[in-house]
Amino acid sequence: MEPNLLDDRLPGSLRAATVSLQIIHYPHSTLRFKSVPVMRVDAELKNMAAEMLELMYEAEGVGLAANQVNIPLRFFVCNPTGQKGEPDFVFINPIISKPKGNAVRQEGCLSIPGLYEDVRRPDSIHVEAYDLSGNEINMDLKGFFSRVVQHETDHLDGVLFIDRLSETARADVDGDLCEFELAHDSAITSGNIPSEAELEKHRLELTQRYG
Repeated sequence: MEPNLLDDRLPGSLRAATVSLQIIHYPHSTLRFKSVPVMRVDAELKNMAAEMLELMYEAEGVGLAANQVNIPLRFFVCNPTGQKGEPDFVFINPIISKPKGNAVRQEGCLSIPGLYEDVRRPDSIHVEAYDLSGNEINMDLKGFFSRVVQHETDHLDGVLFIDRLSETARADVDGDLCEFELAHDSAITSGNIPSEAELEKHRLELTQRYG
């Protein structure tokens, strides 16, 4: 990994002063939406990426996919160190290949806060993507950075880390997931979450603009 060769870090001028996006929680429908490839990058999309990074740091995370903030587009932000001041990365239209090895490590998710379970994934991968300037990214990743990229790319395919749990582990978290589902239903009833028709309209507008 040679981050100094990449232009996928956000310059200071693109840092979001305020955050208008919000992290959505399981079982919000956009989390299961298969994200649409990004065909154009404009100032608004760059601002989305900057806001996502601010949200990620605020939540003490190391990665955040666009559909976790109700944006149905194929990109994610990350910083495997989780520390501001270290390189931020934006991966647009990532493609993972050459998986090798196996590793088990505990994972969590900002869209299912407080839930942590062991997940088995390939230890090393190759990832191809684009940055915000349209430059190609080609990286061979191993260890934790590899896991972060796999986890966030899963999100873009509508896959959550709970989908990769063993039957026993999944059964252990079913009660917690039910609590999220009840909270989600309550938020819909109270009007704190838009209706499914409104969500579909929002997704369509963004996919038509950028897809």
